[in-house]
Amino acid sequence: MSDPSVRYQQARPAVPVLHEQRLDEVLGAAPERGQWRYRPRRVGMVWRSKVFRAGAVIVALVLCGLVILALVREQTGPEGFLVGLGLAVLPVPLLMAAFRWLDRVEPGPWRNLIFSFAWGACAAALVAIIANSFATRWIATATADPAGADTLGATVIAPVVEESAKAAAVLLIFLFRRREFGGVVDGIVVAGFTATGFAFTENILYLGNAFGEDQQLGSSGFASVTAGTFFVRIVMSPFAHPLFTVLTGLGFGFAAVSARRHRVRRIALPVLGLLLAMGLHALWNGSSAFGPYGFYAVYGIVMVPAFGLVTWLAIWSRQRELRTLAAELPAYAAAGWLTPAEPSALSSMRARGMARDLARHWQQDRARGRAAARAVAEYESFATSLAGLRRRARHGAVGPDFGARERELLHHLWQRRDIAAPALTHAAHLTHRPNVHHHRPPMPYGNGYGYGQGPGYGHGYSGPAPQPYGSAPPTTHRRPSQ
Repeated sequence: MSDPSVRYQQARPAVPVLHEQRLDEVLGAAPERGQWRYRPRRVGMVWRSKVFRAGAVIVALVLCGLVILALVREQTGPEGFLVGLGLAVLPVPLLMAAFRWLDRVEPGPWRNLIFSFAWGACAAALVAIIANSFATRWIATATADPAGADTLGATVIAPVVEESAKAAAVLLIFLFRRREFGGVVDGIVVAGFTATGFAFTENILYLGNAFGEDQQLGSSGFASVTAGTFFVRIVMSPFAHPLFTVLTGLGFGFAAVSARRHRVRRIALPVLGLLLAMGLHALWNGSSAFGPYGFYAVYGIVMVPAFGLVTWLAIWSRQRELRTLAAELPAYAAAGWLTPAEPSALSSMRARGMARDLARHWQQDRARGRAAARAVAEYESFATSLAGLRRRARHGAVGPDFGARERELLHHLWQRRDIAAPALTHAAHLTHRPNVHHHRPPMPYGNGYGYGQGPGYGHGYSGPAPQPYGSAPPTTHRRPSQ
């Protein structure tokens, strides 16, 4: 009778020994790809899909919205919810239009703004309701002082929870949409949309509860609780939540333009902005503790000046973006990428709008006119991104991919140059801005052709100018000499 171990060894196929055969002989015996029975598993690849990630974010926000809708409706009742919704929506278009106006120089994608608003209205509001309620109940149980717990929750817990929840949206866009978050204006706009969404949901809750209280008391008219709540939250202070969160956005915006070597500053500025937002929020919520006129004192002495200061800073930042165009783009005009009048036209919102109108009316039919105006608008956006990129490069706030990003933007400009350049040049003359810079501006590295050494087209780029697909270079404009 034979040994079982011997039978096992005889039945087991031999394993190729690599040191006895050449590697190509072993691998060459494998079947072709079309005959594979075992294929590589795409483990974890679904998480890298943009469609999957976008779908996951949308589903999460929708679920948060449904939960917050149920909670608010439960607290206010059906009638209170409808009244609160109708009144709370009134300031939303005005606030969104104001923040979008700030973003006109280099408009960010709508998907970021919609995400920010939805995060504030759904996710941040849900976190705030749950966390604030839990913390207030815990404090009331621990101290046996419900009134003190409510005061502590409003002045300490709520500012920390709410501002942290809103700041999460700014942080996510700052981390995952970094190329679309280029400076102070972007921080203000993203934070403003997030806070507008949060205030919208919170106002529904407050106004709905006020309406329910009026229903119980039988009060109506200007003496009602609903009218008073509407006056305080919608008329007097619709900017309160946006003002708080904009301080956080300013921190992220200043961090975005800081040099990459200043790591401490890039971390400290957002944290400082968040702390200022929490502090101002706590002062606003606790103003009633300063006496019968504490609310009005905080409103007049702190809130209104702070709102004015932030508004001035936002407008100044917007004008600074236009000045950046006038300062940085002449380098590309000197290199032949732009006509001499384009930098001054691109630095004027009036000239930019006129250029789009000219491109639209120069076409023979409406469809071509819309396409031409869209091409000019895209040209203006790419030129703005190019100027901002160059400015951040001069301050050391870009990475080693600066050359690739610059070449990509120049390529997009060159594709639309046939339509955009004549329209912008004509708009510059019509607005009496043919050449704001009558002298050649000083170049950062002395050569006037970007960041490379020698007459190239930017950092590390000295090849020919990219051509539009399927067309010859324009004969009316001189191409950069090689």
